[in-house]
Amino acid sequence: MDTGTTAFMLCCIIGLTLMIPGLALFYGGMVSVKSSTNMMMMTFGAVAVVGVIWVLFGFSMVFGTSYGGYLGSLTEFAGMKDLLESQTTISGLPISLFSIFQALFAAITVALISGAVADRMKFGAWMGFATLWAVLVYFPVAHWVFAFDGVVTEDSVGGWIANKLKAIDFAGGTAVHINAGAAALAVAIVLGKSKNWGQLRKPHNVPLTLLGAGLLWAGWYAFNGGSALAAGNSAAIVMVTTFVATCASTLAWIAVEKFKDGHVTGVGAASGAITGLVAITPACGAVTPVGAIILGAIAGAICVYAVGLKDRFGYDDSLDVVGVHLVGGVVGTLLIGFLASDSMPNATNGLFYGGGVEQLWKQAVAAGAVMAYSFAVAFLIAFALKKTVGIRISPDDEEKGIDAAFHREASYELQPASA
Repeated sequence: MDTGTTAFMLCCIIGLTLMIPGLALFYGGMVSVKSSTNMMMMTFGAVAVVGVIWVLFGFSMVFGTSYGGYLGSLTEFAGMKDLLESQTTISGLPISLFSIFQALFAAITVALISGAVADRMKFGAWMGFATLWAVLVYFPVAHWVFAFDGVVTEDSVGGWIANKLKAIDFAGGTAVHINAGAAALAVAIVLGKSKNWGQLRKPHNVPLTLLGAGLLWAGWYAFNGGSALAAGNSAAIVMVTTFVATCASTLAWIAVEKFKDGHVTGVGAASGAITGLVAITPACGAVTPVGAIILGAIAGAICVYAVGLKDRFGYDDSLDVVGVHLVGGVVGTLLIGFLASDSMPNATNGLFYGGGVEQLWKQAVAAGAVMAYSFAVAFLIAFALKKTVGIRISPDDEEKGIDAAFHREASYELQPASA
């Protein structure tokens, strides 16, 4: 057991846990004052349910010996009892810490989807969707991407993207962001448009959103840096590329926003930062710091326009999960094929560094496969819930506000103005 790596990963787990309130605040500030508590509870609810099923069988489905590269064994590590008692380590790290690190990846990925259903989805239906999507989509896809051969045991066989296709995804551009973004699109289509669709959505508390973005930015160093699984040079490089890509994306977003709309907004700055973090996630170990600046700037500029796709195509992605996470994840995943340098931890050259198109097509296949699978299964889950338990709150409850209708508590005690 490597005590230095163990201490480093303990800190990363704390950082990842701070992303839970970070995401809740980021989303909670962007919605109506009548649904802020519900929005935050969707994050906490998703984390809670995923954490339980992760220990019961989720870890086994992701890191158990593979069935053909598509799914890990449901029972091999169920309950994790045998692993914990055997004091198994991964890269000098106790298996228990590796497991909780990956559990937080799973929980945050599921919670990301909630931004697409703000103000109009029943909380119980959301919890059902979160549970089913984690089991049927996240666990299999994480197995494809994160389960390398021989990770947990010497003879364990992992997923097809990691071991056969060999696409690069350092910390979850496909398994986390494309996966969640595609699911968000599917459930938004099934759920339908909000009552106020077409009207300008006004965030009720921009400072909360900026605070949430800042917490997410801080936690992302743990998200990406911790994926190195060691307190060494790779983790340091990853944190550098994560930082500069986020800065470049923020600048690109607000510059395009100024050009398009004539003003710069706090929500735009927050969205630009998150876009940069999303885009660099798969590429943080593959691109140089200068490459990270280029990647972040491209992602920030593209995603400003991508959030407008919902108006063009008529789907109500309330908080732009599709425009930021799906599109940003695709951009970051594909740009590895152009900007990767073998001087970085992933040791692969992209097209601009003399590597040809081989890595680019691998990245495209991985992104396309995850996108198609997640969208299709998420659509079926949401449609099944719609036809059985129902997923949409009533028009009256939507008008009154989901906080008052379902949770019996408001985010704020609003008092009428004195005469």
